Amino acid sequence: MMDEHSSEAGKIQVEEVDAVAPPPKARVDMADEAERKPDYLEGFLSQKPATAATGEPGGDVYEGVIDALKEIYDPEIPVNIYELGLIYGVDVTADNHVVVTMTLTTPHCPVAESMPGEVELRVGAVPGVGSAEVNLVWDPPWDPQKMSDEAKLELGML
Repeated sequence: MMDEHSSEAGKIQVEEVDAVAPPPKARVDMADEAERKPDYLEGFLSQKPATAATGEPGGDVYEGVIDALKEIYDPEIPVNIYELGLIYGVDVTADNHVVVTMTLTTPHCPVAESMPGEVELRVGAVPGVGSAEVNLVWDPPWDPQKMSDEAKLELGML
């Protein structure tokens, strides 16, 4: 049994109206504007970003060389030689002579003779590079731990 008062308490009352008064608008007192303190970020925002030298990480020549290395793929593994960890170092001198120190997955790699030449050609073609040289080293020997996480993920090793 339900009593009359409990059913009335659960009902939603609806009232129809023709219009609603607009809410009050925010007001800005312009008198305070003259006393406003200068923005503390103004000096920070006007500073120019520090630019890296062309031969350092972040510099145009260095980053161009890294991009060129990322376009060279190992013929047996579908990952570029940079992500594979075959590049041990990239040095750019003041006159933009680039020396790439690299290794191969094994001394018996089928591209042991052609890969350093390809790296030298690709790096030498980067805008701003004066000359390129490749040093092929076997110490320390390459191992899969030198691969980037992206390469390991590509090869299903993560």
